[in-house]
Amino acid sequence: MVVRDEIKQGLVLADDGYRAEPGDAMTRHATEVFFDVLRVMLDAGCAVVAEAAFQDRVWNPRLTALSELADVRIIRCDAPQEVRRERVARRLEADGHRRAHADHSLTFQDGFQRVEMDVPTLDVDTSDGYRPGMDEIVAFARGFAGR
Repeated sequence: MVVRDEIKQGLVLADDGYRAEPGDAMTRHATEVFFDVLRVMLDAGCAVVAEAAFQDRVWNPRLTALSELADVRIIRCDAPQEVRRERVARRLEADGHRRAHADHSLTFQDGFQRVEMDVPTLDVDTSDGYRPGMDEIVAFARGFAGR
């Protein structure tokens, strides 16, 4: 699994003075590294799970480019706004690595445009556990045909 936030957190560890802002240079760099890693793994023939907050305008063109190397499947997780707000607050308190992210600037307004592509897509409600359940999510993820 390749996690975009983990890549960014690793980059930020080398910069004690970094202060996260939405769309800043470090965020853009982490996104480029994320897709470079995915491309290297796919070129090597690996099956890959890529995890990030896939907003359509940012991710759709990059995922489309990777579709030449992989059968892209999308799993979109969501929960009500209040649940998302509470989770962010808990992460900010519990995880020092969250300084890598602009969580302080989240407004939880409806401006987030989830990724929309003409590929198999599964929507998962994470309000309380996972609906559908983990077995169905894994089956969906594994349902690809190798190229």
